[in-house]
This record gives sequence, structure tokens and C-alpha cells, in this order.
Amino acid sequence: MTSTTYRTADVDGFKVFYREAGRAGAPKLLLLHGFPSAGHMFRDLIPLLADKFHIVAPDLPGFGQSDMPSRETFSYTFDNIARVIERLTEVIGFDRFAIYVFDYGAPTGFRLALSHPERITGIISQNGNAYEEGLSDGWTPIKAYWQDPSPANREALRGFLTPETTRWQYTHGVPDPAAVSPDGQNLDNFYLARPGSDDVQLDLFGDYKSNVALYPAFQDYFRKHKPPILAVWGKNDPFFIPPGAEAYKRDNPNAVVKLLDTGHFALETHAREIAEAIRAFLA
Repeated sequence: MTSTTYRTADVDGFKVFYREAGRAGAPKLLLLHGFPSAGHMFRDLIPLLADKFHIVAPDLPGFGQSDMPSRETFSYTFDNIARVIERLTEVIGFDRFAIYVFDYGAPTGFRLALSHPERITGIISQNGNAYEEGLSDGWTPIKAYWQDPSPANREALRGFLTPETTRWQYTHGVPDPAAVSPDGQNLDNFYLARPGSDDVQLDLFGDYKSNVALYPAFQDYFRKHKPPILAVWGKNDPFFIPPGAEAYKRDNPNAVVKLLDTGHFALETHAREIAEAIRAFLA
């Protein structure tokens, strides 16, 4: 089955929407998206890999078509997001799989690896950071909120949630912005505009410090278990810079690093190149 189907799983009462393609029994690949996107960011990649892999691309809790419960009933932390996604893999029978992690998908996927290292067959990190040297100066206002979670510092982060900033994230560092489809960014902005979504995202900005605190644990996992790692990186990313890709080699000398002349959302311009790299890597 190379066509994509669109499904919803009941994960202990939490509705998780996901895209699925490929043949049951083929090597499994879990695609984990980032901010401010959803599984739709993989719309060009999935058809390029579905003949070889059984692919699942969920929308993280609070994103896309998955449930976005109130902040009073669900605490928006990366620990809780990872718990839901881990349970999703169990519910749908994803027992051993490679992970493609991007942006927020990285701390989500790496938590899965820490919890069950035996389930992870490989890691493709596309601008998915696990090293402090991979954080650019663009994180400065968010770091200020970590240090002082005052209403003023929280309010200062709302600029990250505007349609203009979403478009900038998609086009910054892309040699030809006309090569970037407006479809993904417009859908992201639709989801960001939902009532309550802004505070969900601000909560996650604040909790991102928990990911940085786990970087040493992630790095210890890379050293101890030595999962195959492919770091394929938009080298002009304004948030996660190339030293974060190169750092994987420090903990796993066999890590493969591929830098692409594009920005944060590398799949928008380089889906075919990334698919070819994944095929070679997971062959």
C-alpha cells in the first residue's frame, strides 16, 4: 500500500490523528513533526518512501488533527507529549522502528528512545537538536522566559505565533523562496489561530528547557546504544544551526551528516534528496 491513508487512534481516551502508508511487515518508520506544523509536513516525503517502509506520521497532542484538550485537563509538556506518542506506537503495533525527528519531534522521539532503546532501529534527525551548540541566538527570548517565566516574558514570545513569523520560518535561508509552497505554512497558521492554541504553544516554549536539561541523557544514549544516525540538516536554519548536526559524530563516530542549502523546513525544498539519503541510510 503506497497510497496514504488518514486514521485516528484512541490512545487511552486521547484522539491521535496519523497518516499511514506502506506495506505491513515492511521496516517501520515513525515520522515526528515540529513546531508549528503537523504530520502534513511529510506530505511530499511519504510517497517517496512508502514502497520500502511502513510509515506512520502522527500529529502530536495539541497539533494538527489530534486532540487539543484544555490546559486544565492536559499539561502541555514534552514528557506528556512523548507519553502519548509512545502509547500510540503500542496501540498500533509499532514495536521496532526507525524515527525521523524534526524540531519538537526530536525531544519527543529521543524520549521514546530513552524509555525503550530496544525499539529504535535508527534515527534520522532533520534539524532535530540534542546539543546546546546547536541552539542559535534565536533562542534568546525563549531562554529569558525559562529564566524568568514572568507575564511580560511570556507575552514577548507571542511574536513567534504570528502568520508573518510562520512564513519567515518556512522561507528564511531558502535560496529561492518561490520554491516554497504556501500550503504548509497556511495550514500551520490555521491551526495556530484556533482558540487556546496560543497558550498551548507558549507553555511548550517554556517547557523546552526540559529538553535542554535532557541533552546529556540523550547524548549518553547515543554513546551507549550507538543507534545508526543520519543528521540531514537545512544548514541555514535560524534556530538549529549546523554545529548541532556535526555534534552527533562526537557521541557516535559513525553518524552520517548531510548539510543542505536550505532552511528550517528542509522538506519543502529537498524532499527528494532527503528521501534518497534515507533509502541509502536504512538500506
